[in-house]
Amino acid sequence: MPATKTYMRSDYCVGRELTYRGFRASSEISLVHLLLLVIGTCCFAPRLFAQATDSTSVDNKSWTTTTDLKTENVNPTRTIESHSQTGNRTIDMRSIQTRGANDRMEPYQDIERETVQVDANTVRIITRTFGRDTNGRKTLVQVTQEEKHTLPGGDSNVIRITSNPAVNGKLQPVQREIVETKRVSTNVEETKTTVMLPSVNGDLTPVVKTHELRKRSANNTIESQKTTLLPDGAGNWKVTEVHQATTRQEGTNSTTEERVSRLDSEGKLGEVSRVVRKESESTSGEKRSVVETYSIDVPGMTRDGSLHLIERKTGTESSSSAGDRAIEQKVEQTNPGDPGSGLHVSVLVDGRMVPGPSGEQSTVTIRARDSNGNFGIVSVEATKSNRIPAIQVQQTPAEKP
Repeated sequence: MPATKTYMRSDYCVGRELTYRGFRASSEISLVHLLLLVIGTCCFAPRLFAQATDSTSVDNKSWTTTTDLKTENVNPTRTIESHSQTGNRTIDMRSIQTRGANDRMEPYQDIERETVQVDANTVRIITRTFGRDTNGRKTLVQVTQEEKHTLPGGDSNVIRITSNPAVNGKLQPVQREIVETKRVSTNVEETKTTVMLPSVNGDLTPVVKTHELRKRSANNTIESQKTTLLPDGAGNWKVTEVHQATTRQEGTNSTTEERVSRLDSEGKLGEVSRVVRKESESTSGEKRSVVETYSIDVPGMTRDGSLHLIERKTGTESSSSAGDRAIEQKVEQTNPGDPGSGLHVSVLVDGRMVPGPSGEQSTVTIRARDSNGNFGIVSVEATKSNRIPAIQVQQTPAEKP
């Protein structure tokens, strides 16, 4: 594990940190795209499969989940997650195991997250990451301490400090992140973020700043613009990226368009990518989504200054009267060997969750096209949880952020 993780996310996607070290991608799908797909799918699956619990008024304060992942040409992994809550303290633990030389599962990584509601306006989160040394002993490799304060009027500030053990064993800060959110008006919110990393002198110094404005309009439209600034070496901050997003909600249908602009070789901002996401829900409860990605970079083709469609993800989510839930996803991508031939189906994903009296069981299978055009299974993820779904209570769909 690297000594420093730059721009760490504070999210805790429990049990979904996957490693694909040996997968050989076919000519029609790059390893990067497959990783993004798998991570996106697996972070989506828990949200889908957790609805049976989250949609009830009963809170399961203690549960354990075990996930076995088998991937082509990769050592199998097992992830064991647990969640417990006592008073104002919540403990989430995740243990990742890999198959050892003796064909038995051995500990590889442990992550412990402790959340404490200090008072009505303060939440403290401590995340500890443990690895294994050459002798197999559990060793602390990183600690992230986060404290969020909610201020009057809806404002908030978050301070997140990441530390790694030094040679002497003491924790040494390697990253500091400050997030300040203010409500400018009833429908406008502003967030400023500063990321600090060690300088040549060892002191933490600002290296990245972001400024984001989010506005809600009366016609169920949410607009946001996030600007990223980097130091120019002369003591000034220079805009290097602008991310714009617009979400429109019409009943159970929504459309989100995201545009990213970056500096070109001449120092001018130009659009480099665009993502259009459409989601809908039928009267029967089936959900459909289509995500199209456009980019100025097309595998196998030189830039021509225009955006081109390089990927389309189509997904469905359905449930039965018995509580079973299913997801299907199809990924179409360009072929680097023939970029002008349009999109071709490269990956298929199938997932199913079955609730039971003693918990939930789910399976996610990923198939990819090989060099001969045939689809073969490259990953199977099987999950068992003792999280027992109670009687479901239908709720109005949550408002999109």
